[in-house]
Amino acid sequence: MRPSRRAVLTTATAAALSATPTAAAAQRRRQLRTGFERLAQDGYALLDGQKVGIVTNPTGITRDVRHIVDVMHADDRVNLTAVFGPEHGFRGTAQAGGSEGRHDDPATGLPVYDTYLKSGRPLADIFTASGVDTVVFDIQDVGARFYTYIWTLYDCMEAARLAGKRFVVLDRPNPVTGRAALGPVLHKEFATFVGRRPVSQAHGMTVAELARLFNGEFLTEPVPLETVHMSGWKRSEFFDASGLPWVPPSPNMPTPETALVYSGTCLFEGTNLSEGRGTTRPFELLGAEGIDRRWAAAANELALPGVRFREAYFAPTFSKFQGRTIGGVQVHVHDRDAFDPVRTGIALLVTAKRVWSGFAWRPDHWIDKLTGSARVRTMIDAGADTDEVVAGWQEELAAFRRMRRKYLLYR
Repeated sequence: MRPSRRAVLTTATAAALSATPTAAAAQRRRQLRTGFERLAQDGYALLDGQKVGIVTNPTGITRDVRHIVDVMHADDRVNLTAVFGPEHGFRGTAQAGGSEGRHDDPATGLPVYDTYLKSGRPLADIFTASGVDTVVFDIQDVGARFYTYIWTLYDCMEAARLAGKRFVVLDRPNPVTGRAALGPVLHKEFATFVGRRPVSQAHGMTVAELARLFNGEFLTEPVPLETVHMSGWKRSEFFDASGLPWVPPSPNMPTPETALVYSGTCLFEGTNLSEGRGTTRPFELLGAEGIDRRWAAAANELALPGVRFREAYFAPTFSKFQGRTIGGVQVHVHDRDAFDPVRTGIALLVTAKRVWSGFAWRPDHWIDKLTGSARVRTMIDAGADTDEVVAGWQEELAAFRRMRRKYLLYR
């Protein structure tokens, strides 16, 4: 009896799928291990005889979604005595611009110290008061210069140096790959907590690589630093290849797809448009009252690689335009290998200003802090197109890429 055509197609499809395993399946065979997994596998030998404090947040988890603080606290091989919470807090109870303050963790009884917006000697004094010997850092980054956790890392390294503490960084994947650094480099006169040092807008590094760069280039003096590398991670891979669970590093970073666009569309925080906070798609939905289909049309005419734009209407539940229906675009990435988030963010700023007469920068020129200088704002105001704006940072970006190269740990 001859098999039906449908049965033949089903068999062929199954064979094709089995012959082309997903990136995630291939990664599982390589057994990606985070820095924490490798530390624990080694019996915490690196922390032997030390009173340990850890800088972490809800992303500091094992692959079976237990928090590493809970795991370490229950293990006699490590003497965990303190936790240090960044923006949003150790357990993640605070919104943007907030923290949990000093308290005792209900689950473990450990003292939790607040590091948010603290640096230098005041933060060093916190490390001293905690009584720890070694400060450990384990937080999932998203790959953008203005995501504050990398500057928490920087500030904690500097404070640990001042307090005479050892510093250990447990590495995790850059969720948007480590292929390339992109975008403008911060100018030192624009340094803030969304950018302490001259790093490109999308840095293309892991936190352990950044720690090495900070120690080698930017700290006043090096801190005694050790990094626990990952095994099984490749620079070309996105987060879904890791086999790890995604935990939002902050309330408005719900998915790895958010991280993919964030280093470009976060620039809308520096304008009077909504960057999508208060929606289920922050940084993918952008808009304002008075914007219509013309913005999506203008952006699509640019034929930017890997991305399309959909006319969209939405009502944010908080932040800009709370409770009001506004128009704008939704960013749809269809080829993430070709997609350039920073060029896309610039293109969206340029086209928004051209099609909407109500476009304005925030009065405090926050856009300059995000881009790292006044250049992007002044060029767009002068009528520059996307290519002209992007060309303006190529020399400084090339210099950063050369500096960055010697601190990379993975191929």
